[in-house]
Amino acid sequence: MSISRQNLSVVIVTFKSEDVIHQCLKSIGSEIPIMVIENSNNYQFKNDLEKKYKNVKCVLSGKNLGMGSANNLGINLVKTHYVLILNPDVVLEPDTIDQLIEASIGIPNFAIMAPVSKNIKYPNYKMFENNKEKKENELPISVMSVDGYAMLFNKKNMEKVILQKYLDKENNYFDENFFMYLENDDLCKRVINKQQNIYAVPKSKIEHLGAQAVNQKYKHEVELSRNWHWMWSKFYFNKKHSGFFNAIIKISLNFFSSSLKYLLYSLIFNNYKKTIYKMRLCGILNSVAGKPAWYRPKIED
Repeated sequence: MSISRQNLSVVIVTFKSEDVIHQCLKSIGSEIPIMVIENSNNYQFKNDLEKKYKNVKCVLSGKNLGMGSANNLGINLVKTHYVLILNPDVVLEPDTIDQLIEASIGIPNFAIMAPVSKNIKYPNYKMFENNKEKKENELPISVMSVDGYAMLFNKKNMEKVILQKYLDKENNYFDENFFMYLENDDLCKRVINKQQNIYAVPKSKIEHLGAQAVNQKYKHEVELSRNWHWMWSKFYFNKKHSGFFNAIIKISLNFFSSSLKYLLYSLIFNNYKKTIYKMRLCGILNSVAGKPAWYRPKIED
């Protein structure tokens, strides 16, 4: 079975995303159903979206679940065979979905497929280590992983990945222990380990605005959260896939670097930078101690 507009849905996870999501929604078009999972109780946001876009349904999670958990919720709510996950700061080209549909005709056995970022300096996929050559043609590329801001799932083939010992319950695509960062790398690693296929589609282009998903007036708090969770997720990811002691080795450079920079910025009274590296240290220490990814940005509703 290949993708069509009749068997495709879009899932978008939002949090304070009212300033950017409209670009995303308009670029998708009105013929494809869209499920927005809003990580709050913002009824005004829900009502505004559903009133303006007839193909959009917005579900309020009630609290900030994070990216993986909220995406799991959305994926399991939609009924279509294929689901395209997008961040709200992603904008599609007019033919982005058409190119994904065309690619799926030739590779129906994929588990994950992704459009390609227009910014060639920051590709949204990682090649296998033994396959570093440049792709001069624009055929779909078999890749090791894709970034989480644009991933298309073949739910049938993903069943072989999600029903496994790594997760606490069935139908979790993303490991919900991650709050943000590396949940996509974890999922892609499990897909490859289960001998399923991931493809990037060079003809299918997107623009990722980058770090724009949350209203910019909350930039400082979001930056603190990002630094905390980046370190927490890095240790947890490596512990999960390489074991505790290997994870300690891999995080040690980050720990010592963050410690030195915290001391440096304390001495020169740079409170912003000091706080950033304090958050990194806290993320590392909480993860090493086995504590959950509990930190949330301090944002008023």
